[in-house]
Amino acid sequence: MALRPSGAGGPPFRRGSGGRGRLPSPSEEHRLNERIRVPEVRLIDHKGGQVGVVRTEKALQMAKDVGMDLMEVAPNSRPPVCKIVDYGKFKYEKKKKEHVAKKKQTVIKVKEIQLRPNTDTHDLGYKLKNARTFLEEGDKAKLSMRFRGREMVNRDVGLKTMLKLAEGLKDVSTIETHPKMEGRKLFMILAPVAKKVKKEAAAKPDKEAAEEQK
Repeated sequence: MALRPSGAGGPPFRRGSGGRGRLPSPSEEHRLNERIRVPEVRLIDHKGGQVGVVRTEKALQMAKDVGMDLMEVAPNSRPPVCKIVDYGKFKYEKKKKEHVAKKKQTVIKVKEIQLRPNTDTHDLGYKLKNARTFLEEGDKAKLSMRFRGREMVNRDVGLKTMLKLAEGLKDVSTIETHPKMEGRKLFMILAPVAKKVKKEAAAKPDKEAAEEQK
């Protein structure tokens, strides 16, 4: 029995096997099959070939003949562009690509290093080591220093300390936010730079190959 949407002048499209020709949910991203209600479409076949402008009825029949769906890909074109696809496979591959892209995304965290105006040399070395570790792991380092009471008069000393730390980390970082005061707190943010380790790792196989040929 042929299916025809209520109140629509579009051509009927029989249900095929395996869910082909189904009525998609209105929440689906693309209009499919019977939901494409324009008189004609610009068609791309299931092999990617440009068929040209055809009647929607013919496009639906072509999709049915290969057991696939007619999917609208450019609804704002005149006429709309449609493609014959395996919609289930299309959704699966799209989801797979999105998953891969998400895995490749780098999440950069901001790790805070708290300083004091009177932090001694030994502790500064320890703070420097921690900041370097954060930056080499690809995270940002936020150097912060809080001044209490009369310590506010030593802001210049605190600034010099912070800049000294930044100088010691310049090989693995760049200054993203220069030192500035917020109330009684001085802070600066360092961002990681591209690791030299990657370049060394890339060059190592070439070096080993050259030694083997000797």
